[in-house]
Amino acid sequence: MVSSTVQQRQPGIPQGIIVILAGFLPILAIVSMFPAVGAMIGHFAPTDPDAATKVPSMVTAPGLAIAVTALFMGLLVDRYGRRKLVLVSTFSYGFIGVIPFFLEDLDWIYASRLLLGFSEAAILTTVNTLIADYWAEEGRRRWLTLQGMIGPAFSSIMIFFAGTLTAWRWNGIFLLYLLAIPIAIAMWRYMYEPESDATVRRNLGMDETGEGTAFPWKTIFEIAILTLFSSAIYYVFIVNGSVVWEELGVTDPESIGQITALPTLFILVGAGLFWLLGRKGFSFRVQVATFLTLLGAGLALMGYTSNWQGMVAGMALQQTGAGMSILTLIAWAQSRLPFAHRGRGMGIWTATFFFGQFSSPLAVSALRAELGSMQAAFVTMGLVGIAGAVVFFFALGRTRADEEEQLVGAAAKEGPLP
Repeated sequence: MVSSTVQQRQPGIPQGIIVILAGFLPILAIVSMFPAVGAMIGHFAPTDPDAATKVPSMVTAPGLAIAVTALFMGLLVDRYGRRKLVLVSTFSYGFIGVIPFFLEDLDWIYASRLLLGFSEAAILTTVNTLIADYWAEEGRRRWLTLQGMIGPAFSSIMIFFAGTLTAWRWNGIFLLYLLAIPIAIAMWRYMYEPESDATVRRNLGMDETGEGTAFPWKTIFEIAILTLFSSAIYYVFIVNGSVVWEELGVTDPESIGQITALPTLFILVGAGLFWLLGRKGFSFRVQVATFLTLLGAGLALMGYTSNWQGMVAGMALQQTGAGMSILTLIAWAQSRLPFAHRGRGMGIWTATFFFGQFSSPLAVSALRAELGSMQAAFVTMGLVGIAGAVVFFFALGRTRADEEEQLVGAAAKEGPLP
């Protein structure tokens, strides 16, 4: 008979909602800043001649800190537990994030943004680890899909409030970071330290000869390579899409915003496709090949087209792939990692994903310089993405971890063990 203590520790809606909200905080650190970039440059330009360069760099500074520190955060997760780190990092996110509201020096604001990246690295690593700890495959897919669908809606709402706060005061945007405090309080109330999945494995009759105790270097290497490659393809359009529009002769920001409003909604289609493929039992290698093909085909079409209609069609494909990509990568990594090393594994996932964010613009810029146009660079990166889909489809195969995860998921659907 399963004890009442274990029954009380079954994750449910409160834990799922908190995971979604906490996972949005690092996204908030980026999307909320864009309406404030112009106002901040205007505020600092009279006293700092480098403001036009420093302010945009300040926006993305947390990403660099995440890439550098995420592995260290993963070590902390496995050594000291999940709940403590996620509580501390979420509280610190709120306090550190609001600091620029009280500062007048751009260099100090930049430094605070780097410090914020430490909190973001811990939040991302811990939240992704907790999703894997709390739920089997079915539950992971459900909450990751909701995260992928609700995230864009949150982004739109936060951008609206960010614009309002920026109109009130040039640094009013930083008050939004206080949203982390009530989220942290909810964590303190509802989040709990998960049990090891060793008991579940034993009850399912799985072998426990010590495989889970050795650090899974091969698995970690596969996670790092696939995540780095996918991230580099993922960020091609996000960083350089406006340059392609300019090469097509569309230079008015308002016109670009109106034309791209509809295809950007296809990111929700991608999230739904991730859920559907998983629901229908398609393996992770099929899902990986699908999103890489969509990303690559979208980029290639945007590179080949000579009009805005082709650009919109390419965006629709690319955004569908983008909606699938992060969710698939997280779910795949979670399914491959044993409990004892899950924090470090997700730390490596986070580090390589954000290093891909850093390296993608460098690769695309080099291609543009070599090939003569951004569209040619898009075609090349698109073909690389499609080739990667084929390579990873055959390289990933079906692993023992996939089979065990399906057993755990099947047991979870059947209900508590007698």
